[in-house]
Order: sequence, then C-alpha cells, then structure tokens
Amino acid sequence: MVPVVSQDATGTGPAYQKVARSLRERILAGDLAPGERLPVESELAEEFGVSRSTIREALRVVSSQDLLQTQRGVNGGTFVKVAEAGHVTELLEAGLGLLAAEDAVTVDELLEVREILEVPAARIAARRATPERLRELELCLHDETEDFDQHRRFHEVLVASAGNRLLDLVTTPIFEVLRTRFLRDRADASFWGAVSHDHDAIVDALRAGDADAAADAMRDHLHKLRDTYVEIDREGRR
Repeated sequence: MVPVVSQDATGTGPAYQKVARSLRERILAGDLAPGERLPVESELAEEFGVSRSTIREALRVVSSQDLLQTQRGVNGGTFVKVAEAGHVTELLEAGLGLLAAEDAVTVDELLEVREILEVPAARIAARRATPERLRELELCLHDETEDFDQHRRFHEVLVASAGNRLLDLVTTPIFEVLRTRFLRDRADASFWGAVSHDHDAIVDALRAGDADAAADAMRDHLHKLRDTYVEIDREGRR
C-alpha cells in the first residue's frame, strides 16, 4: 500500500475540498494507481493533518467524481477505480447530453467537432482499414434501413477502421447526443438517400486507399448534414 506522500493539501476552500483536490490530482497523475488501496482513514487524517470526518467527506467528494470505489469485507477498503472505456463513454454522453439540454452546446458545435475528428479519421482509415472493416462498411451500405441508426453504424465502423481507440471513445457520445437531442426521427427519406450516396463515395475512396479522397468525401458529407441538423433543431425550438 503506497501512502499519500504530501501533507500539503493546497488550495482554497474548506479542508475537505483541499484534501479531495489533492487526492484527485494524485490519482490523475498516476501517483495512486488504478486498483490501489488507499490508506485507512486514520492514516490519511494523520498524513493531511485533518480530522477523520474531514477525510470521510473528502473521500465522498472524490468517489462522486467516479475516481474511487469502496469495497466491504475483510479485504475491503477504498480503492482507486479502474477505468473502463465503456463507462468513460457513458460519462461523456451524459455530460454532453446535459450541456445540449441546457443549450450550453449547440448542434453547430457538435457538428464542428465531428468534422475535426472524422475527417482525419477517414484519412487514416484509408491507410489502415482491414478487409474485415471494409466488409463491415459495405454491409452498412447494403442495409435498407435508412435512419439515424444505420447512419451512425456506418460512422462508428469508419472511426473504428482508423484503429485509434480514443477516437471511438469520444465520437460515440457525440453521435448519441445528436440522435436523441437533435435528429431523432425527423429527417425525411430524401435526406437518408443523400446520406447513403455520400457513404458510397467514402467507401470507394477507402477501397482505393486514397487518403485525400476519403477525407474530402467525409468533409463534403458532414457539410451536407449541417443544414438538415440545424433546420431540425430550429423547428424543434418553435
């Protein structure tokens, strides 16, 4: 068990907030590793020079930030949480959803981030896409269900084809917020037909291994989506 090294819980605010801030910083810096058990309350209280009740409140704060978890029993205690990609994605999705609901994030901003992420992803995918991934994309093209889920699946497979797990993690919440907050089922059939045509062009570029063409096709596709998303968002506000 590695002890908390410093007794200096710096920063302003109540003592428990200072301790919580110090613990959070140590976890994010890797000084307290995932799965590591923290010292018991009495040891932490001595380390930080505060009461055990202050330590308990600090631990509650850090646990609420999903950085710690408590296990009961003989081998129990407070442990640094082991992150899972799916859980991180869920947290991002929830946060983005709340921001969108409060109009703190606009549809324009979400689409702009998609372009920042997906245009380079298409470029990389043209170099890295495996035959298996290309077949998955082709299956998406042949899916006769023209709706957001089919559109989303195509983009998820394309992003996965870039072979960067962090891209998967950050794009999935954006797709979901666009679906639930903005698009839902309000786009007409002609829109989905145009989407399918754009997807064909993207896959053609990927098959050819043409990174520039793939990036250009993705950029054009996302630009075309923008007007429909913005109009649907505008109508939803009336």
